[in-house]
Amino acid sequence: MIQNQFHFEKLYHEYKTLVYNVALNYLQNIEDAEEITQDVFVKVYNSLGGFNQKSSYKTWIYRITINQCLDFIKRKNSQKRFFIFGKKSQNEQEYLNKANFEHPGILMENKEDAAILFEVINSLTENQKTAFLLSKLDGLSNPEISEIMQLSISSVESLVFRAKVSLQDKLSDKFNNSRKKK
Repeated sequence: MIQNQFHFEKLYHEYKTLVYNVALNYLQNIEDAEEITQDVFVKVYNSLGGFNQKSSYKTWIYRITINQCLDFIKRKNSQKRFFIFGKKSQNEQEYLNKANFEHPGILMENKEDAAILFEVINSLTENQKTAFLLSKLDGLSNPEISEIMQLSISSVESLVFRAKVSLQDKLSDKFNNSRKKK
């Protein structure tokens, strides 16, 4: 038990920044990223005894983090849909306000452009978004992404390529519409 605790603490210190950054890239909200980071390490702690070592700890923790983020987004979206059909919350503003874009790595003057970029990234399919974020924001190689997503390398390459094409098209449309308004 003590060895398990020590092992968990080592994993926590080694991967807490990675988990937080992945969650922040997915959710673009500091509080949500902190919540996901806690959830991931609770799950890691509870599952540590059953880790089968078919992959590295890093890959395993990435996979848990991505799944936690996707589940969080689904829960949040279903709560919003449920509200439309009559659910009242203690805090209606929570549902009525557009998601607040908070990312500490973005300078204040670039927040509007970054918010547009992340809005478009969030419109990608789950797999495209995951492959793109892991590739472009986390800087992982296609073989690493392949292992995390449990897809072939060629599938990852295709997902990243399609994500980039889709982002180019959508961003071009957004910025052209923005220029027309001015």
